[in-house]
Amino acid sequence: MDIKMRRICAGLALALAVALIPSGAFAAQRSGGEQWVATWMAAPLEGSSRDIFRNQTLRMIVHTSVGGKRVRVEFSNAFGKESLIIGAAHVAISSQGAAIVPRSDRALSFDGAASVTIPPGALEVSDPVDLNVAASSNLAISIYVPDATGPPTMHPLGLQKNYISAAGNFTSAASMPYEWTVTSWYWLSGVDVEASPGSSAIVALGDSITDGANSTPNTNRRWPNQLATRLLANPATAHLAVVNAGISGNRILHDMDGPNALARLDRDVLARAGVKYLIVLEGINDLGFPHLPGSFGQQEVTSDALIAGLRQMIDRAHAHGIKVFGCTLTPYEGAVYYSKEGETKRAAINQWIRTSGAFDGVIDFDAAVRDPKNPKRFLPAYDSGDHLHPNDAGLKAMADAIDLKIFQ
Repeated sequence: MDIKMRRICAGLALALAVALIPSGAFAAQRSGGEQWVATWMAAPLEGSSRDIFRNQTLRMIVHTSVGGKRVRVEFSNAFGKESLIIGAAHVAISSQGAAIVPRSDRALSFDGAASVTIPPGALEVSDPVDLNVAASSNLAISIYVPDATGPPTMHPLGLQKNYISAAGNFTSAASMPYEWTVTSWYWLSGVDVEASPGSSAIVALGDSITDGANSTPNTNRRWPNQLATRLLANPATAHLAVVNAGISGNRILHDMDGPNALARLDRDVLARAGVKYLIVLEGINDLGFPHLPGSFGQQEVTSDALIAGLRQMIDRAHAHGIKVFGCTLTPYEGAVYYSKEGETKRAAINQWIRTSGAFDGVIDFDAAVRDPKNPKRFLPAYDSGDHLHPNDAGLKAMADAIDLKIFQ
């Protein structure tokens, strides 16, 4: 065999060897063991015809949990009725207001292209870009939509000031000129970082209490944010991200605001990068909604039916190797949809959560925020005023009630 033929054979052998290496293993070797982990998310919902954009730039601010050396961004058209065209998208370190840190701006691409068309019901994950993302920091993500969008996929309760431009593409602007501000996120559903080896994510699945209703805007005082702060401060848990899959008005068994929890579990939990733990705080809206004025008796549920729904979440998460922690339902006497029947069911569900052993661990939010003198109500110092949602101090008490050892 001559030299030329030997070189050809050697090349074919090398190509075959590389082809036989699992893609994940090859990527892990190339990146030194780092892995993709969700550091932020917002559960997508259907928007309205009031929120239609055309030839405009949206600059949206998100708060990370863990950090990493590379980042990728997820855009969702889950509830779009037509294709979404993103003409340009950028990510940068947020500075102040609509400004970004100089030289941190990175243009995002999609399979190498600067723009992308996302079909109805689909999502698109950008190509990774090199960017040192610090833990517990703010990123500015800017998207330009050249054509009329139709009602958007969005997350209404962002509790974060975001910026909308007049006509034009300002995705790379150091300080974006804007016409007005909003507190929602549009099409933006997730941010992943390439984190250090051993990093993983905790998903907090819940309703408005998890979504942060009645907490102070622009301060990231939702209980998942405050849990993330505690985890980052502890060397034994600093590798854990916390992402918020709360939707205000969400229920376990019926749609209300957004799909029910069982319907959205795959998209909002199981599909997230690097998920190792799931925290579930759902059910209070299932108990309360049938007792809203004008809704009495509609979609009434039993405690057994809600427990069966929780068991479904546990089984489906366990099938993906995810540990599940159950949270007791917080008190709500005095809320607009409180009822004695609902309170009886809440007590039964909490008893099951505490004693059944069905969960991998229990987080007793009820005990953390209730008034010892009247356990059916919030401690006054933790009540935001509507007797349903905790205030900032109450949300901190919830985060502080979580034993970090369950994640070790």
